[in-house]
Amino acid sequence: MNRKLWIALGVIALVIFWGVGVRNGLATSDQDVKSSWANVQSAYQRRADLIPNLVKTVQGVANFEKSTLTAVIEARASATQMKLDAKDLSPENMQKYQAAQSSLSGALSRLMVVAENYPQLKATENFSELQAQLEGTENRIKEERDRFNASVKAYNSQVVTFPNNLIASFSGFTEKGFFQAEAGAEKAPEVNFDEKK
Repeated sequence: MNRKLWIALGVIALVIFWGVGVRNGLATSDQDVKSSWANVQSAYQRRADLIPNLVKTVQGVANFEKSTLTAVIEARASATQMKLDAKDLSPENMQKYQAAQSSLSGALSRLMVVAENYPQLKATENFSELQAQLEGTENRIKEERDRFNASVKAYNSQVVTFPNNLIASFSGFTEKGFFQAEAGAEKAPEVNFDEKK
């Protein structure tokens, strides 16, 4: 009887150690996701910080389309108001956050297209420098989003696989949302070099 008791206690101890190990692994992965999310937010913040300087530079050019500038300013305000805590990275919240950031990206793209019609603006050193910084920032945002998605994939894999999912559900760990491509992104843009007269 003594031997059976020791075996039972040994099995219980192994299960407890296994559970603690799984729980710690989930916590570590959760921290990786939070760290990646902080990097994404930092990259978006850099872009938001560059926009006022870009707008001021563009406003210095006479007769620039005010509606385009207003759209950029409003999209920036909307994007910076949308706060998403690392604890709330559900797929639904990720879609809302991504929609706000996409709106800003679209407004910036329109600004750059309209700026092509203003040679004096393009010749401005400050505008060229800001445009280069924005391009670099957009590349950083893409890199950080990719890293974020990789850390979410690793975390979600731990949360949903058996038997880890038992510990995850007991400990309150749930799946987190990914950044996803915008609707229509799967279609290549149409390029037409024929001049219409």
